[in-house]
Amino acid sequence: MTMLRFAQTCEAIAATTKKLEKTAIVADYLRSLSPSEAAEAAIFLSGRPFAAYRETTLQVGGSLLWKTIAELSGKPEQGLTASYRRHGDSGSVAAEVLPEKPQSLLSLVSVQQSFEQIASARGPAAKGHLLRELLHQATPLEAKYIVKIISGDLRIGLKESLVEEAIAKAFDAQLDDVKRANMLLGDIGETLVLALAGRLAEAKIRLFNAIDFMLASPVESAQEALSYFENAAVEDKYDGIRAQAHISKGEAHLYSRTRDEITESFPELPPALAGLPDGTILDGEIVAWSPHGAGIPTREEPTVERNPGGPDAAPVTNSGSATPRALPFSTLQQRLGRKKVSEKMMREIPVAYLVFDILCADGDLLLDLPLRERAQILDKLLAAPRAQPAIQAHAQSQFAFQGEERSCAPVLRAPVSAAHSPDDIEALFTAARARGNEGLMIKDPESRYTPGRRGKSWLKLKRELATLDVVVTAVEYGHGKRIGVLSDYTFAVWNGDRLENIGKAYSGLTDAEIAEMTEWFLEHVVRDEGLRLQVEPKIVLEVAFNNMMESTRHESGYSLRFPRIVRLRPDKLPEDADTIETVRKIYERQHTG
Repeated sequence: MTMLRFAQTCEAIAATTKKLEKTAIVADYLRSLSPSEAAEAAIFLSGRPFAAYRETTLQVGGSLLWKTIAELSGKPEQGLTASYRRHGDSGSVAAEVLPEKPQSLLSLVSVQQSFEQIASARGPAAKGHLLRELLHQATPLEAKYIVKIISGDLRIGLKESLVEEAIAKAFDAQLDDVKRANMLLGDIGETLVLALAGRLAEAKIRLFNAIDFMLASPVESAQEALSYFENAAVEDKYDGIRAQAHISKGEAHLYSRTRDEITESFPELPPALAGLPDGTILDGEIVAWSPHGAGIPTREEPTVERNPGGPDAAPVTNSGSATPRALPFSTLQQRLGRKKVSEKMMREIPVAYLVFDILCADGDLLLDLPLRERAQILDKLLAAPRAQPAIQAHAQSQFAFQGEERSCAPVLRAPVSAAHSPDDIEALFTAARARGNEGLMIKDPESRYTPGRRGKSWLKLKRELATLDVVVTAVEYGHGKRIGVLSDYTFAVWNGDRLENIGKAYSGLTDAEIAEMTEWFLEHVVRDEGLRLQVEPKIVLEVAFNNMMESTRHESGYSLRFPRIVRLRPDKLPEDADTIETVRKIYERQHTG
């Protein structure tokens, strides 16, 4: 089947806003293909060049795409700016400026083969040569969607969940069975083949393929939290990065919330995990860790520590205390993104993996078990102490971390408390903040693990200055000591499938972070406007602000008062950023008391 037919199908999908019509178009298209072609098409329709479980990436940035399109069109890169202003994505620019072809020569299989070659090629020159060859064979419409797949976003109003629905419709399968198989396999193409053959029940968990993480919804108070369930399992909310650990045959791999492998950034953790039983998947938080309660202060925060002396012990001040503690994210950030971590860095910035859930044991999925049963399995696996009622602990002490008496214990069971009243939660919250942690995670003991969903079974209570997760859309060169570096960031939130700017910030990052981000932004420029550069919307920031106002200056209709960057969020994908609905809720809350 030709790539042109795929592109024409994408155009038809983009032409309707109705979900049922999109699903029907995809289902009819998939039914018309051979099994192997349909599998490739399903992957492409999900906006990916390869199945999700594969670690293969094209490593083709926006600047290389832009340069290649300019060369093939015969136009200078600057000459493409007007086209980009009209369309807003490189694929549509390619469709407009590339020359017509008398006929389509590309098939789905040949495009897939080209993607494999590009992924295997080393260096921009080799990748650029293969990319030019591929786009040179393409009609403008084919090029449009080849570029979109490379960019990772078709922008036709089609999410992977709709592709799952189309597979169920096309092959008379149960949608829940399709979703479960795709989650287990991490390959929507293989899922389609199983659906076609009526064998979805045969799908087994594929280790070293990260499952989507269960997410928590924010709450404003202890009272609100207990309005969703009467009894709660309560943990500290740590200032680290969420991580999933997969263990099999003496190997352990770590994955971030974006499903990227991060094992190399934390080489001390796999040896500590590898001894666990085969077929284990854990969920937890990687934090910078002080085994002896010490740490270089990186922000103003309370230094009151928990006293390990017993449930009735009073809190003590950190003055050389031997109490282990998690350190702020800014400390951990120095470890992120590194392919090699020196012994010196591991000594200076030790980490711990605080485990709070288990998703798979001995190869058996546990997602459908209630949290209280999963916790029992996890406790047995890590030999952790059982939880006790928070009211007995007076929320001043934190239950002992398993292994904390050792000089190095990087894999620890995150302590859990039981709370039955708002007073219990308030006491635990106060103690968590005294330990320097962000707040609390409040969970329904009866909750199943629902990958990728943000419901009311898991809640987070932070109570800090309002923050938003935003996507950087443009950057500007700084002034004074920051002249020559890109330090001023314009950022946006989602309104449907569109990013709408809401503000600009220039404070909060260190000089080293700004220098690192300057290099990244210069390699991912979409449009050069002189001092201001439009960049690929890939970088997520957490920004804080004092207030929110209605504004005609930004297309979102809102602006932030005194915005400042709290931190980079490399653990989040652009689609994880906040939405205009969240912005409206914050505005209404601030302006209605």
